[in-house]
Amino acid sequence: MNSFHSRILVWLLAARPKTLTVSIVPVMVGSSLAYAETGAVLWLPLLVALAAAMLIQIGTNLHNDVSDFERGADGAERIGPARATASGWLAPVVVRRAAFACFGLAVLLGIYLVWHGGWPILLLGLCSVAAGWAYTGGPRPIAYSALGELFVWLFFGLGAVMGSYYLQILSLGWSVFVAASMVGLLAAAVITVNNYRDFDSDRKIGKNTLAVRIGRGGSQAEYALLLFTPYLLLPLLAHLSHSGWGLGLPLLSLPPAVSLWRRFRHEQPGPVFNLILTQTAQLQLSFGTLLSIGLVL
Repeated sequence: MNSFHSRILVWLLAARPKTLTVSIVPVMVGSSLAYAETGAVLWLPLLVALAAAMLIQIGTNLHNDVSDFERGADGAERIGPARATASGWLAPVVVRRAAFACFGLAVLLGIYLVWHGGWPILLLGLCSVAAGWAYTGGPRPIAYSALGELFVWLFFGLGAVMGSYYLQILSLGWSVFVAASMVGLLAAAVITVNNYRDFDSDRKIGKNTLAVRIGRGGSQAEYALLLFTPYLLLPLLAHLSHSGWGLGLPLLSLPPAVSLWRRFRHEQPGPVFNLILTQTAQLQLSFGTLLSIGLVL
């Protein structure tokens, strides 16, 4: 029994549950904006889209786990959370199979979504699965370049929010683009924390993330930009969506955002950034939840 529980715990750690909200928030926000405009929710497309989004993120995390191990990125100097493959808890071939199983299940769920939403959803789904693999796979992985934040903004912001919205009402507009950008910027902030934490080890192995390219000072400015721009976009979203006072609710999450920014600037690089990373994901969840509530009020 203990062995079984340990096995389950290892797989949970490999899936990185503390940041899985990054795939939940976009579906919630996109569907809430659609509900605010139509007064109705199509629950089956919403739930299937949510499951597919989480499977793609889990598949990406698992593929990242094994790929980083094989590329030597998870060595003894790593200060991030322990990884299943590098720690010897799971065999590389098993983790890779699980990653592709997640991608495969997401594709199967996508069949229904394509039937419901047509070719735009097909294109989005294929791009999302391909990008999930390419994040740490192939000869030029996205995670080993300066494009990590852009990738997250595109797929966990624009793609996921606008796709969820489109599945509800089969059309798009500027309001959902702004909402998607807000969600994606906060998701990208999570990657910024990750890359800032791993700055020294990434630089040594030639992992040229944006943090490595612009340095610690530049990363601090980037984190502030990603963290606070969504709040600055709230008046524009209120105007475009014809929303009222409810869109002031996300401002309740501003004090924690300020606290995170201060800690990001002043804490010495080290394991403390594991907590800052988790709390940045939690901030995105708080902001997204308050935004969703504000849209439907």
